[in-house]
Amino acid sequence: MPTPPVAKKIPKVDIVHGDRRQDDYAWLRHRDDPEVLAHLRAENAYTDEMMTPTAPFQAALYAEMLGRIKEDDTTVPYRRGNHFYYSRTEKGKQYPILCRKHGSLEAPEEITLDLNRLAEGHAFLALGAYAVSDDGRRLVYTVDVTGSREYTLYVKDLQTSALEPDRVERVASVAWSATPATFFYVTEDHAKRPYRLWRHPLGSVADDLLYEETDELFRLGVARARSLAYLFLYSASHTTTEVRYLRAEDPGGVWTVVAPREREHEYEVDHGGDVFYVRTNGGGRRNFRLVTAPVADPRPERWTELVPHRETVMLEGVDVFTDHYVLQEREDGLVRLRVTALPSHVSHHVAFPEPAYEVEPEGNAEFRTRVYRFRYQSFVTPPSVFDYDTLTREMRLLKRTEVLGGYDPTRYRSERLHATAADGTRIPISLVCAKDAPRDGTSPMVLTGYGAYGMPYPVTFSSNRLSLLERGVAVAVAHVRGGGELGKRWHDDGRLLRKRNTFTDFIACAELLVRQGSTAHDRLVIEGGSAGGLLLGAVLNMRPDLCTAAVLRVPFVDVLNTMLDPSLPLTVGEFEEWGNPKLPEHYAYMKTYCPYTNLAARRYPAILVRTALNDSQVMYWEPAKWVAKLRTLKLDDRPLLLKVNLEAGHGGASGRYDALRELGFDYAFILGQVGRGS
Repeated sequence: MPTPPVAKKIPKVDIVHGDRRQDDYAWLRHRDDPEVLAHLRAENAYTDEMMTPTAPFQAALYAEMLGRIKEDDTTVPYRRGNHFYYSRTEKGKQYPILCRKHGSLEAPEEITLDLNRLAEGHAFLALGAYAVSDDGRRLVYTVDVTGSREYTLYVKDLQTSALEPDRVERVASVAWSATPATFFYVTEDHAKRPYRLWRHPLGSVADDLLYEETDELFRLGVARARSLAYLFLYSASHTTTEVRYLRAEDPGGVWTVVAPREREHEYEVDHGGDVFYVRTNGGGRRNFRLVTAPVADPRPERWTELVPHRETVMLEGVDVFTDHYVLQEREDGLVRLRVTALPSHVSHHVAFPEPAYEVEPEGNAEFRTRVYRFRYQSFVTPPSVFDYDTLTREMRLLKRTEVLGGYDPTRYRSERLHATAADGTRIPISLVCAKDAPRDGTSPMVLTGYGAYGMPYPVTFSSNRLSLLERGVAVAVAHVRGGGELGKRWHDDGRLLRKRNTFTDFIACAELLVRQGSTAHDRLVIEGGSAGGLLLGAVLNMRPDLCTAAVLRVPFVDVLNTMLDPSLPLTVGEFEEWGNPKLPEHYAYMKTYCPYTNLAARRYPAILVRTALNDSQVMYWEPAKWVAKLRTLKLDDRPLLLKVNLEAGHGGASGRYDALRELGFDYAFILGQVGRGS
């Protein structure tokens, strides 16, 4: 049996609110220290050696998952202006190729960006912004080649394929004006907070700084309305929004505030005709309502209500077109589309057949259209792009992602269950398993969750997941509080001084699944990433007997130390999500669940932890410290593995083949722990 690496201890002591805190592994955050990199490499070597017996199985899983994917494929083209835009993949290439055709789909193909060429010489590549000027001649795009989510802006002449001399570092968002020679962009500060808006005339050396957001709780973003008539500048915290607008044809004009920022008031703005459409949750109407505001004077006192606030329905978004608008609503955790004709304001809903599914807008770039395009999928239905005629109410399937190898959805069943939390709250669970899966506790299961930022956990299809399902492993999602499945109050009940609800909800879901025979504790694997990694870290301390194994991806497990350091990216802005430990009440509450703080001498399940050296959201040292400390405390001989990607960031490997190999590694670990490792 290989010997796990032992991290040296260098005690670092701090006193916070009279509480003595000792961190023996704080030194691991010094990434320029050769000993740190040596330790991370030692962790990788140990993990690889421990997983060596599974190497043939990993290769088989990779080949199996790759065999279900159509490697040469093309997305559904969407129209914007005089061009149809799409992307395609080629066998053997890691990244998509972005293309367009002029006038019709029969026209010759133009390659706007080949991400494979951009990735040459880099182990990582991520595309950020991608915006074409109104005349179709120039493309502004941003790329990150480290995984740290620091994007560099480039301008490409699409007629000559040459890059313009314009180049800007640390760009977060981009939008063109209606004038082809001018665009706007937002840059980040040292803590990766988007905070400055700039106007850039093409070819300029010195850009115009138009606005700086000085409140560290707020982040800026610039966007263009679908109508193309207006630009919007968003300044938003986790709980409050302020929006400015500018006529797109007047890039030198003054940005005007729609509604001044007001604590706990979030709103979004779209444009249509002579009004703005505003999705707002002001006045304590947490689930949002829809109002219109005259473009000539959009102050809140001039707002007219179109769709009232509803306690049981979350208004998640609105897409505005010339003759209709489409609302994305969520009720009991499920998305529905509500189409409203203009000017009659007659509404109807688009119906969907399955008990659990996901719907999202897809490529609706044109303002003057009667067709609404969306993507539908579920645990058993592959991603499917539809065009919906808002007048005839006819739905046309344009493309369903092909699953090679004879996939048969009737072999699986998808269910919607509810667990009951200790306070009586019903917690939704989405589950997929083999159609003939027994309910006698013999089935392995992977249970995942997230529960943060008001983000609903999507019920999506994965052809890779079939490698679990075909081996009799069920997959379930616990839609715990802190997410957005049941509206803003669902989020409110799982953040700040109610954060522990997220963890106890997850435990209640696991207990229900065991009680009803869908799995058993010794056959259950729990999984989560980022804030979902915090969820798992807390649950493992509260109930280490809940499962037989756990997979934590880029887990936010050192909550107190991170939130006590305002110099780190995201920290200050996230006081509204986790709390501010500089406040004694917040500190005391966060201390009760912080995964790193609450590690103790007890038996833990088998654990695989993933992190990445260039992660700028959850720094690599959080999981590295957590593993190092846990090794000194745990009273069992079960595997504790740390896998560090030394060339990527928060999302792991960027190339599609590299990402598939990482997943094959994870699945080999999971299946091995539940006795299905062959």
